[in-house]
Amino acid sequence: MTLFRIFQPLFLSCTLLVAGPALAAGYCESAKVVTFAGIDWESGAFVTEVMKTILAKGYGCKTDTTPGNSVLLEQAVADNEVQIFAEEWVGRSDVWKRAAAAGKVAAVGHPFIGAEEGWFVPTYLIEGDPAHGLKPRAPDLKSVTQLSDPAYVSLFSDPEEPDKGRFLNCPSGFTCEGISTAKLEGYKLDRRYVNFRPGTAAALDAAITSSYLRREPILFAYWSPSSIVGKLKLTKLAEPPFDPAIWASLESPRGDHVAACDFPEANVAYGVSNVFQTEAPEIIAILAKATFPLEEVNRSLTLIADQKITPAEAAAEFLKNRTAVWRGWVSDDAYAKLVQ
Repeated sequence: MTLFRIFQPLFLSCTLLVAGPALAAGYCESAKVVTFAGIDWESGAFVTEVMKTILAKGYGCKTDTTPGNSVLLEQAVADNEVQIFAEEWVGRSDVWKRAAAAGKVAAVGHPFIGAEEGWFVPTYLIEGDPAHGLKPRAPDLKSVTQLSDPAYVSLFSDPEEPDKGRFLNCPSGFTCEGISTAKLEGYKLDRRYVNFRPGTAAALDAAITSSYLRREPILFAYWSPSSIVGKLKLTKLAEPPFDPAIWASLESPRGDHVAACDFPEANVAYGVSNVFQTEAPEIIAILAKATFPLEEVNRSLTLIADQKITPAEAAAEFLKNRTAVWRGWVSDDAYAKLVQ
């Protein structure tokens, strides 16, 4: 007993040191489920499936996915109904900013770096396409500020309202849909273009791909990484430089939207609930290290598009064939389980 009392502080210290690395296992072994946001755009769905597999197979975590649009899923993270939003574009959403200010959510690491958003047109409109016998139809088009020209309005004519152009926006519920809608107002294009919102990301991709294969004019909002930007030869239209005051108006539903500007530099992170960050620090440490090279994301997204596979299948292919990319994200024990 005397020796125990003498060395009790040392025993307790050692116990704490041993318990530290087991926190992630403790979270998962307590039967708590790690619920991911059911992101329905390509890159977010792919990253989600990779991280779900790593946690489930490598660390024995129970995982689940909750479907919904960005706004609902971000609120679910704030409420800890969802623990991980695998592709949060930080600073692009009022819901997220309010939750962050209230200390309910946190941005951890970066699933990838170098992402961008913008308004695109097929490059064949500007440069032509000799292989398809096409001459340039808009050789001088460089900027969104030119789109009010009647010639461009006519070029992108809406099938249902031919006196207006068609702007193919992000799907309803996406943060980029609200931003681009505000930009149409800011650029004074809302009366010249139909603001067409497809129902889903798949519908948006299908509309772009269909027009591209037929070498038709199309003007649309999009982002990278993506198979669309990775596979198709596109030109991003220039915009006035980013201005914080103008941007603040664009991203607010109550903004005056009297002007518009370019998107800010993207900060893409793993969005997590603050409760989860506190309860599962070792899972947070994994997320902090899990940065995919942008070219690897585009590679996997191209596989999804070309081979008609699911994000889960692409994740399995990535984990099997690109071990050098993700080896440093996980423990030796988890790595052994994942490569079995």
